[in-house]
Amino acid sequence: MPAAGLVLALCALLQLCPAALGGLRPQLLVERSGSRRLSKVGGFSWENCGEGKDPVVLQSLSVAPDPISIPGNLRISAAVNGNKALASPLKTVLVVEKALGDLWIQLPCIDQLGSCTYDDICTILDTLIPPGTPCPEPLLTYGIPCHCPFKAGSYSLPASDFALPDVELPSFMTNGNYRVRAVVSSKGEELACVKLGFSLQSQ
Repeated sequence: MPAAGLVLALCALLQLCPAALGGLRPQLLVERSGSRRLSKVGGFSWENCGEGKDPVVLQSLSVAPDPISIPGNLRISAAVNGNKALASPLKTVLVVEKALGDLWIQLPCIDQLGSCTYDDICTILDTLIPPGTPCPEPLLTYGIPCHCPFKAGSYSLPASDFALPDVELPSFMTNGNYRVRAVVSSKGEELACVKLGFSLQSQ
């Protein structure tokens, strides 16, 4: 999967990329009782968790500044290597945990946010960027596809800036430290696995 697909899958967790890439305001970003406005994301870390055996490996991922102020600007660079062509359906499973003292508590999937399973990330990409429309910048400039199927090969996104809008998160996903395990698979075969760590601050 090229950088676009994997990075979009990961940052969709916070619903940041849809607005940054497509100028869309996702349905999740609405005022609701018990929600808080996300103000900062910091302490970002990542690692592959496929023991080097997965056909798709995230080679680098840089997110700046740290912490990220929201609303504000985000700079991302990424490189992905895949030795296998990928086609729909691409199942994505997210396990989201929040630190409570020395314990890590798995968060439920509520309104497609949290520890959720998405049956096909390809359909999510088609929703964010309708088929037949050009891929948004800077993906278009760097020749990074934004729809399935993805050809095998290496893809890189040089440091690129995105504008982040206001984000409302439910109260169960506010202030604290988080870790996320994202697994992409197709027809039972694991294709990619990435672990993320970060902290959230809200108002």
